[in-house]
Parts: sequence; C-alpha cells; structure tokens
Amino acid sequence: MSFDEKSPQTGGAAHRIVLDNRNRLTVSGVDGVESFDETSIVMSTAEGSLIIRGESLHIEKLSLDGGDLLVEGTVDSLTYEEEEPRQGSFLGRLFRG
Repeated sequence: MSFDEKSPQTGGAAHRIVLDNRNRLTVSGVDGVESFDETSIVMSTAEGSLIIRGESLHIEKLSLDGGDLLVEGTVDSLTYEEEEPRQGSFLGRLFRG
C-alpha cells in the first residue's frame, strides 16, 4: 500500500506512506512524534495527526530533519485526524451576540 501526495495546505514536500506486509511502515513528511508505545504511535504531519495502531510497534528510525519515520511491528490501522479549530470557552460561546 502506498499513499503519496503534495500537501495542499503548505505546498510542501510529498507526504508518503509505504506499508510492507503489515509489519514494516515507512512514513515521510513527518513533523514530529507526539506519543508512542507498543500499541499506538501518534505523529503530526502536514496532513493532520496520523495515528498508527497495532501490536509490538517499535520506531526503528526517526529523522525529523528529513521527516522520515520507520516503524516495525504489526500494523492494524492508520487514521488521520485534523486539528479542530478552537471555539473559545463555553461561556464565551453562550454570551456571543
């Protein structure tokens, strides 16, 4: 499986995902890794937050200068989540005119 595109928001370098046999995942266009453990890895990309879920996940290589990440382990799912814009506090929305 391969996903490759230029970022429409930034016009930046290509964001690419290559998954080999569900046990070796290569991701380019990574801005940073927010959290990780053996069952999930959360990273930020120009396309939004990418969440990888699986079993025995290990980050084998991370190069933030080049934006490259290599993960080994059993990959069950890849999910993108866009950041939601802040809408202010509840009271601020309630009393907005």
